[in-house]
Amino acid sequence: MSGQPVKRGTMAHEHDVYALLADSAARQRDEAALRQYAPRAQALAARDDHTFYLALAQRACGVSSRLTGAHGEAEASLKQASATFEQIGARWQMARTLIELAELAQAQAHSAAARAYFTQALSVFEALQARPDVQRTQQALTALG
Repeated sequence: MSGQPVKRGTMAHEHDVYALLADSAARQRDEAALRQYAPRAQALAARDDHTFYLALAQRACGVSSRLTGAHGEAEASLKQASATFEQIGARWQMARTLIELAELAQAQAHSAAARAYFTQALSVFEALQARPDVQRTQQALTALG
Protein backbone atom coordinates (compact mmCIF):
# COMPACT_ATOMS: atom_id res chain seq x y z
CA MET A 1 0.00 0.00 0.00
CA SER A 2 1.09 3.54 -0.58
CA GLY A 3 2.83 5.11 2.39
CA GLN A 4 4.09 1.83 3.88
CA PRO A 5 7.74 1.81 5.01
CA VAL A 6 8.47 -1.45 3.16
CA LYS A 7 8.06 -2.67 -0.38
CA ARG A 8 5.31 -5.09 -1.24
CA GLY A 9 6.28 -8.61 -0.20
CA THR A 10 9.06 -7.61 2.19
CA MET A 11 7.12 -7.50 5.44
CA ALA A 12 8.25 -9.95 8.09
CA HIS A 13 6.20 -13.12 8.26
CA GLU A 14 4.93 -14.57 11.49
CA HIS A 15 7.69 -17.21 11.54
CA ASP A 16 10.31 -14.43 11.21
CA VAL A 17 8.94 -12.56 14.19
CA TYR A 18 8.59 -15.59 16.46
CA ALA A 19 12.06 -16.90 15.57
CA LEU A 20 13.59 -13.57 16.54
CA LEU A 21 11.52 -13.32 19.72
CA ALA A 22 12.46 -16.86 20.78
CA ASP A 23 16.15 -16.31 20.01
CA SER A 24 16.20 -13.03 21.92
CA ALA A 25 14.46 -14.63 24.90
CA ALA A 26 17.04 -17.43 24.89
CA ARG A 27 19.93 -14.97 24.86
CA GLN A 28 18.36 -13.04 27.74
CA ARG A 29 17.47 -16.22 29.69
CA ASP A 30 13.91 -14.93 29.97
CA GLU A 31 11.90 -17.97 31.07
CA ALA A 32 8.49 -16.34 30.66
CA ALA A 33 9.27 -15.13 27.14
CA LEU A 34 10.75 -18.51 26.22
CA ARG A 35 7.59 -20.28 27.33
CA GLN A 36 5.56 -17.84 25.26
CA TYR A 37 7.63 -17.68 22.06
CA ALA A 38 9.73 -20.83 21.65
CA PRO A 39 6.91 -23.35 21.11
CA ARG A 40 5.15 -21.00 18.68
CA ALA A 41 8.41 -20.37 16.81
CA GLN A 42 9.00 -24.10 16.57
CA ALA A 43 5.49 -24.81 15.31
CA LEU A 44 5.63 -22.08 12.67
CA ALA A 45 9.10 -23.09 11.46
CA ALA A 46 7.99 -26.71 11.16
CA ARG A 47 4.79 -25.67 9.37
CA ASP A 48 6.73 -23.52 6.90
CA ASP A 49 9.57 -26.04 6.55
CA HIS A 50 12.09 -23.37 7.54
CA THR A 51 15.17 -25.32 8.64
CA PHE A 52 17.15 -22.40 10.04
CA TYR A 53 14.27 -21.04 12.11
CA LEU A 54 13.44 -24.52 13.30
CA ALA A 55 16.98 -24.89 14.65
CA LEU A 56 16.73 -21.47 16.33
CA ALA A 57 13.49 -22.54 17.96
CA GLN A 58 14.96 -25.88 19.02
CA ARG A 59 17.84 -24.06 20.68
CA ALA A 60 15.40 -21.72 22.44
CA CYS A 61 13.38 -24.72 23.64
CA GLY A 62 16.61 -26.29 24.88
CA VAL A 63 17.49 -23.17 26.84
CA SER A 64 13.98 -23.07 28.26
CA SER A 65 14.22 -26.70 29.33
CA ARG A 66 17.61 -26.13 30.94
CA LEU A 67 16.31 -23.16 32.89
CA THR A 68 13.44 -25.23 34.26
CA GLY A 69 15.68 -28.19 35.13
CA ALA A 70 14.47 -30.52 32.38
CA HIS A 71 18.02 -31.46 31.42
CA GLY A 72 17.18 -34.47 29.27
CA GLU A 73 14.81 -32.44 27.10
CA ALA A 74 17.32 -29.60 26.97
CA GLU A 75 20.09 -31.87 25.75
CA ALA A 76 17.92 -33.43 23.05
CA SER A 77 16.76 -30.04 21.73
CA LEU A 78 20.23 -28.51 21.81
CA LYS A 79 21.89 -31.47 20.09
CA GLN A 80 19.22 -31.44 17.40
CA ALA A 81 19.71 -27.70 16.85
CA SER A 82 23.49 -28.08 16.74
CA ALA A 83 23.28 -30.87 14.17
CA THR A 84 20.91 -28.85 12.01
CA PHE A 85 23.10 -25.75 12.13
CA GLU A 86 26.11 -27.86 11.21
CA GLN A 87 24.21 -29.53 8.36
CA ILE A 88 23.21 -26.20 6.80
CA GLY A 89 26.63 -24.62 7.36
CA ALA A 90 25.53 -22.07 9.97
CA ARG A 91 28.79 -22.37 11.91
CA TRP A 92 28.36 -19.34 14.19
CA GLN A 93 24.89 -20.55 15.19
CA MET A 94 26.28 -24.04 15.75
CA ALA A 95 28.99 -22.64 18.02
CA ARG A 96 26.39 -20.63 19.95
CA THR A 97 24.50 -23.87 20.46
CA LEU A 98 27.67 -25.60 21.66
CA ILE A 99 27.93 -22.86 24.29
CA GLU A 100 24.40 -23.73 25.41
CA LEU A 101 25.39 -27.40 25.61
CA ALA A 102 28.42 -26.40 27.69
CA GLU A 103 26.22 -24.45 30.08
CA LEU A 104 23.88 -27.42 30.33
CA ALA A 105 26.85 -29.66 31.17
CA GLN A 106 27.91 -27.15 33.83
CA ALA A 107 24.41 -27.18 35.31
CA GLN A 108 24.73 -30.95 35.62
CA ALA A 109 28.25 -30.69 37.15
CA HIS A 110 29.83 -32.38 34.11
CA SER A 111 32.99 -30.28 33.91
CA ALA A 112 34.76 -32.43 31.33
CA ALA A 113 31.80 -32.27 28.94
CA ALA A 114 31.45 -28.52 29.51
CA ARG A 115 35.13 -28.03 28.72
CA ALA A 116 34.78 -30.11 25.53
CA TYR A 117 31.79 -28.09 24.31
CA PHE A 118 33.43 -24.76 25.15
CA THR A 119 36.60 -25.88 23.34
CA GLN A 120 34.64 -26.91 20.24
CA ALA A 121 32.81 -23.58 20.23
CA LEU A 122 36.05 -21.67 20.72
CA SER A 123 37.57 -23.40 17.70
CA VAL A 124 34.64 -22.38 15.50
CA PHE A 125 34.56 -18.81 16.82
CA GLU A 126 38.31 -18.47 16.20
CA ALA A 127 37.94 -19.78 12.64
CA LEU A 128 35.17 -17.22 12.06
CA GLN A 129 37.22 -14.47 13.75
CA ALA A 130 34.25 -13.73 15.99
CA ARG A 131 36.35 -11.87 18.56
CA PRO A 132 33.70 -11.05 21.17
CA ASP A 133 32.57 -14.68 21.16
CA VAL A 134 36.17 -15.88 21.35
CA GLN A 135 36.74 -13.69 24.40
CA ARG A 136 33.55 -14.81 26.15
CA THR A 137 34.31 -18.45 25.47
CA GLN A 138 37.89 -18.11 26.70
CA GLN A 139 36.57 -16.52 29.89
CA ALA A 140 34.14 -19.39 30.37
CA LEU A 141 36.95 -21.92 29.91
CA THR A 142 39.11 -20.05 32.41
CA ALA A 143 36.26 -19.99 34.92
CA LEU A 144 36.02 -23.79 34.65
CA GLY A 145 39.52 -23.97 36.10
